[in-house]
Amino acid sequence: MQLSSLKGKTALVTGSTSGIGLGIAKALAEQGINILFNGFGDLEEIKAIQASAEQDFQIKTAYHNADMSKPDEIAAMMQFAETTFGGVDIVVNNAGIQYVANIEDFPVEKWDAIIAINLTSGFHTTRLALPYMKKKNWGRIINIASVHGLVASAQKSAYVAAKHGLVGLTKTTALETAHTGITCNAICPGWVLTPLVQKQVDARAEKDHLSNDEAKKALVSEKQPSGEFVTPEQLGALAVFFCSEAASQIRGVAWNMDGGWVAQ
Repeated sequence: MQLSSLKGKTALVTGSTSGIGLGIAKALAEQGINILFNGFGDLEEIKAIQASAEQDFQIKTAYHNADMSKPDEIAAMMQFAETTFGGVDIVVNNAGIQYVANIEDFPVEKWDAIIAINLTSGFHTTRLALPYMKKKNWGRIINIASVHGLVASAQKSAYVAAKHGLVGLTKTTALETAHTGITCNAICPGWVLTPLVQKQVDARAEKDHLSNDEAKKALVSEKQPSGEFVTPEQLGALAVFFCSEAASQIRGVAWNMDGGWVAQ
Protein backbone atom coordinates (compact mmCIF):
# COMPACT_ATOMS: atom_id res chain seq x y z
CA MET A 1 0.00 0.00 0.00
CA GLN A 2 1.36 3.40 -0.99
CA LEU A 3 1.10 6.26 1.51
CA SER A 4 0.12 9.33 -0.51
CA SER A 5 1.52 11.65 2.18
CA LEU A 6 5.06 10.49 1.34
CA LYS A 7 4.92 10.88 -2.42
CA GLY A 8 7.37 13.51 -3.67
CA LYS A 9 9.46 13.63 -0.51
CA THR A 10 13.20 12.98 -0.69
CA ALA A 11 15.22 10.43 1.28
CA LEU A 12 18.95 10.10 1.74
CA VAL A 13 19.92 6.51 2.48
CA THR A 14 23.60 6.12 3.29
CA GLY A 15 25.26 2.86 2.29
CA SER A 16 22.39 2.15 -0.10
CA THR A 17 24.15 0.54 -3.06
CA SER A 18 23.71 -2.96 -1.57
CA GLY A 19 22.33 -4.96 1.36
CA ILE A 20 20.12 -3.40 4.01
CA GLY A 21 20.46 0.12 2.66
CA LEU A 22 19.37 -0.90 -0.83
CA GLY A 23 16.38 -2.79 0.60
CA ILE A 24 15.29 0.28 2.55
CA ALA A 25 15.85 2.59 -0.42
CA LYS A 26 13.64 0.39 -2.61
CA ALA A 27 10.89 0.29 0.02
CA LEU A 28 10.91 4.08 0.28
CA ALA A 29 11.02 4.46 -3.51
CA GLU A 30 7.90 2.29 -3.74
CA GLN A 31 6.13 5.01 -1.74
CA GLY A 32 6.97 7.59 -4.41
CA ILE A 33 9.89 9.02 -2.42
CA ASN A 34 12.84 10.40 -4.37
CA ILE A 35 16.09 8.68 -3.39
CA LEU A 36 19.61 9.99 -2.96
CA PHE A 37 21.76 6.88 -3.07
CA ASN A 38 25.15 6.76 -1.38
CA GLY A 39 27.77 4.07 -1.14
CA PHE A 40 30.61 2.37 -2.95
CA GLY A 41 30.47 -0.03 -5.86
CA ASP A 42 30.64 -0.33 -9.62
CA LEU A 43 29.32 2.89 -11.14
CA GLU A 44 27.49 1.11 -13.96
CA GLU A 45 25.72 -1.16 -11.47
CA ILE A 46 24.72 1.87 -9.39
CA LYS A 47 23.37 3.59 -12.51
CA ALA A 48 21.33 0.46 -13.23
CA ILE A 49 19.89 0.53 -9.70
CA GLN A 50 18.92 4.18 -10.20
CA ALA A 51 17.35 3.53 -13.61
CA SER A 52 15.35 0.61 -12.25
CA ALA A 53 13.99 2.65 -9.33
CA GLU A 54 13.10 5.58 -11.59
CA GLN A 55 11.29 3.34 -14.08
CA ASP A 56 9.53 1.11 -11.55
CA PHE A 57 8.37 3.84 -9.16
CA GLN A 58 8.27 7.02 -11.26
CA ILE A 59 10.62 8.90 -8.94
CA LYS A 60 13.78 10.98 -9.23
CA THR A 61 17.09 9.57 -8.01
CA ALA A 62 20.63 10.81 -7.62
CA TYR A 63 23.88 9.32 -6.38
CA HIS A 64 26.70 10.75 -4.30
CA ASN A 65 29.85 8.80 -3.44
CA ALA A 66 30.66 10.59 -0.17
CA ASP A 67 33.02 8.64 2.06
CA MET A 68 31.04 8.56 5.29
CA SER A 69 34.21 8.70 7.38
CA LYS A 70 34.97 12.20 6.07
CA PRO A 71 32.93 15.16 7.39
CA ASP A 72 33.81 17.38 4.42
CA GLU A 73 32.46 14.81 1.97
CA ILE A 74 29.28 14.38 4.02
CA ALA A 75 28.78 18.16 3.97
CA ALA A 76 29.30 18.16 0.19
CA MET A 77 26.69 15.40 -0.18
CA MET A 78 24.14 17.33 1.88
CA GLN A 79 24.79 20.44 -0.24
CA PHE A 80 24.35 18.30 -3.35
CA ALA A 81 21.00 17.09 -1.97
CA GLU A 82 19.86 20.68 -1.46
CA THR A 83 20.92 21.66 -4.97
CA THR A 84 19.38 18.56 -6.57
CA PHE A 85 16.18 18.08 -4.57
CA GLY A 86 15.79 21.24 -2.50
CA GLY A 87 16.59 19.37 0.69
CA VAL A 88 16.22 16.03 2.46
CA ASP A 89 12.98 15.08 4.22
CA ILE A 90 14.09 11.63 5.37
CA VAL A 91 17.55 10.56 6.46
CA VAL A 92 18.37 6.88 6.88
CA ASN A 93 21.78 6.51 8.52
CA ASN A 94 22.69 3.01 7.41
CA ALA A 95 26.36 3.07 6.34
CA GLY A 96 28.49 0.76 8.43
CA ILE A 97 31.60 -1.39 8.55
CA GLN A 98 32.78 -4.17 10.85
CA TYR A 99 36.02 -5.60 12.20
CA VAL A 100 36.45 -8.42 14.69
CA ALA A 101 39.29 -8.75 17.23
CA ASN A 102 39.93 -8.81 20.97
CA ILE A 103 40.29 -5.34 22.49
CA GLU A 104 44.02 -5.67 23.14
CA ASP A 105 44.55 -6.71 19.51
CA PHE A 106 42.14 -4.23 17.95
CA PRO A 107 43.94 -1.99 15.42
CA VAL A 108 43.53 1.65 16.42
CA GLU A 109 42.87 2.69 12.82
CA LYS A 110 40.04 0.13 12.58
CA TRP A 111 38.49 1.49 15.80
CA ASP A 112 38.66 5.05 14.46
CA ALA A 113 37.14 4.07 11.11
CA ILE A 114 34.25 2.12 12.67
CA ILE A 115 33.38 4.95 15.07
CA ALA A 116 33.59 7.48 12.23
CA ILE A 117 31.38 5.59 9.78
CA ASN A 118 28.96 3.79 12.13
CA LEU A 119 28.40 6.65 14.58
CA THR A 120 29.89 10.04 13.74
CA SER A 121 28.54 10.09 10.17
CA GLY A 122 25.01 9.91 11.63
CA PHE A 123 25.72 13.00 13.70
CA HIS A 124 26.88 14.92 10.62
CA THR A 125 23.92 13.99 8.40
CA THR A 126 21.50 14.74 11.23
CA ARG A 127 22.95 18.15 12.12
CA LEU A 128 22.96 19.17 8.47
CA ALA A 129 19.43 17.87 7.72
CA LEU A 130 17.66 19.32 10.76
CA PRO A 131 17.50 23.00 9.67
CA TYR A 132 15.59 22.05 6.48
CA MET A 133 13.32 19.66 8.39
CA LYS A 134 12.59 22.31 11.04
CA LYS A 135 11.74 24.85 8.34
CA LYS A 136 9.12 22.45 6.96
CA ASN A 137 8.18 21.14 10.42
CA TRP A 138 8.38 17.59 9.09
CA GLY A 139 11.15 15.05 8.93
CA ARG A 140 12.13 11.50 9.65
CA ILE A 141 15.56 10.40 10.87
CA ILE A 142 16.01 6.64 10.99
CA ASN A 143 19.26 5.30 12.39
CA ILE A 144 20.09 1.72 11.46
CA ALA A 145 21.71 0.53 14.65
CA SER A 146 21.85 -3.19 15.45
CA VAL A 147 21.03 -5.62 18.21
CA HIS A 148 24.58 -4.68 19.12
CA GLY A 149 23.21 -1.29 20.03
CA LEU A 150 21.30 -3.10 22.80
CA VAL A 151 23.50 -6.05 23.75
CA ALA A 152 27.15 -6.92 23.22
CA SER A 153 29.18 -9.69 21.63
CA ALA A 154 32.83 -10.48 22.24
CA GLN A 155 35.44 -9.24 19.75
CA LYS A 156 33.17 -6.49 18.42
CA SER A 157 34.14 -3.66 20.77
CA ALA A 158 34.17 -0.83 18.22
CA TYR A 159 30.96 -1.95 16.50
CA VAL A 160 29.12 -2.41 19.80
CA ALA A 161 30.35 0.95 21.10
CA ALA A 162 29.34 2.72 17.89
CA LYS A 163 25.89 1.13 17.75
CA HIS A 164 25.20 1.86 21.44
CA GLY A 165 26.28 5.42 20.68
CA LEU A 166 23.91 5.59 17.71
CA VAL A 167 21.01 4.55 19.96
CA GLY A 168 22.02 7.32 22.37
CA LEU A 169 22.16 9.87 19.54
CA THR A 170 18.71 8.70 18.47
CA LYS A 171 17.24 9.38 21.91
CA THR A 172 18.82 12.82 22.20
CA THR A 173 17.68 13.81 18.71
CA ALA A 174 14.15 12.65 19.54
CA LEU A 175 14.07 14.76 22.71
CA GLU A 176 15.38 17.85 20.96
CA THR A 177 12.71 17.54 18.23
CA ALA A 178 9.88 16.38 20.50
CA HIS A 179 7.76 19.51 19.94
CA THR A 180 8.15 19.39 16.15
CA GLY A 181 6.93 17.27 13.27
CA ILE A 182 10.32 15.58 13.14
CA THR A 183 10.85 12.11 14.60
CA CYS A 184 14.03 10.14 15.17
CA ASN A 185 14.10 6.41 15.80
CA ALA A 186 16.53 3.51 15.51
CA ILE A 187 16.06 0.10 13.93
CA CYS A 188 18.12 -2.67 15.51
CA PRO A 189 18.39 -5.66 13.16
CA GLY A 190 19.67 -9.06 14.16
CA TRP A 191 21.26 -11.34 11.56
CA VAL A 192 20.46 -10.13 8.03
CA LEU A 193 21.65 -12.14 5.03
CA THR A 194 23.67 -9.38 3.37
CA PRO A 195 26.66 -10.08 1.09
CA LEU A 196 28.92 -9.48 4.11
CA VAL A 197 27.10 -12.11 6.19
CA GLN A 198 27.03 -14.52 3.26
CA LYS A 199 30.83 -14.48 3.36
CA GLN A 200 30.66 -15.62 7.00
CA VAL A 201 28.23 -18.37 5.98
CA ASP A 202 30.56 -19.52 3.19
CA ALA A 203 33.54 -19.56 5.54
CA ARG A 204 31.63 -21.60 8.10
CA ALA A 205 30.41 -24.08 5.49
CA GLU A 206 33.98 -24.67 4.35
CA LYS A 207 35.42 -24.86 7.86
CA ASP A 208 32.79 -27.24 9.27
CA HIS A 209 32.12 -29.19 6.04
CA LEU A 210 28.48 -28.12 5.92
CA SER A 211 26.12 -27.33 3.09
CA ASN A 212 25.37 -23.64 2.63
CA ASP A 213 21.87 -24.07 4.08
CA GLU A 214 23.25 -25.94 7.10
CA ALA A 215 25.86 -23.24 7.65
CA LYS A 216 23.18 -20.52 7.50
CA LYS A 217 21.07 -22.33 10.07
CA ALA A 218 24.06 -22.93 12.36
CA LEU A 219 25.18 -19.31 12.21
CA VAL A 220 21.81 -17.66 12.75
CA SER A 221 20.57 -20.08 15.42
CA GLU A 222 23.44 -19.26 17.77
CA LYS A 223 21.87 -15.90 18.54
CA GLN A 224 18.48 -15.69 16.84
CA PRO A 225 15.85 -18.05 18.32
CA SER A 226 13.66 -17.93 15.22
CA GLY A 227 16.46 -19.58 13.26
CA GLU A 228 15.63 -17.30 10.33
CA PHE A 229 17.39 -14.26 8.92
CA VAL A 230 15.78 -10.84 8.93
CA THR A 231 15.39 -9.59 5.34
CA PRO A 232 16.18 -6.16 3.90
CA GLU A 233 12.57 -6.06 2.68
CA GLN A 234 11.26 -6.45 6.23
CA LEU A 235 13.55 -3.66 7.43
CA GLY A 236 12.36 -1.52 4.53
CA ALA A 237 8.74 -2.02 5.53
CA LEU A 238 9.54 -0.93 9.09
CA ALA A 239 11.30 2.17 7.78
CA VAL A 240 8.21 3.04 5.73
CA PHE A 241 6.07 2.67 8.85
CA PHE A 242 8.36 5.01 10.78
CA CYS A 243 7.80 7.58 8.00
CA SER A 244 4.03 7.29 8.19
CA GLU A 245 1.60 9.48 10.10
CA ALA A 246 0.73 6.45 12.25
CA ALA A 247 4.28 6.59 13.67
CA SER A 248 4.30 10.34 14.41
CA GLN A 249 4.35 9.73 18.17
CA ILE A 250 6.99 7.00 18.04
CA ARG A 251 10.02 8.97 19.15
CA GLY A 252 13.41 7.82 20.36
CA VAL A 253 12.79 4.09 20.22
CA ALA A 254 15.37 1.41 19.46
CA TRP A 255 13.15 -1.11 17.68
CA ASN A 256 14.76 -4.54 17.45
CA MET A 257 13.85 -6.78 14.52
CA ASP A 258 15.93 -9.76 15.50
CA GLY A 259 14.02 -13.04 15.60
CA GLY A 260 13.98 -12.92 19.41
CA TRP A 261 17.72 -12.26 19.95
CA VAL A 262 17.41 -9.70 22.76
CA ALA A 263 14.36 -11.36 24.31
CA GLN A 264 16.61 -14.05 25.79
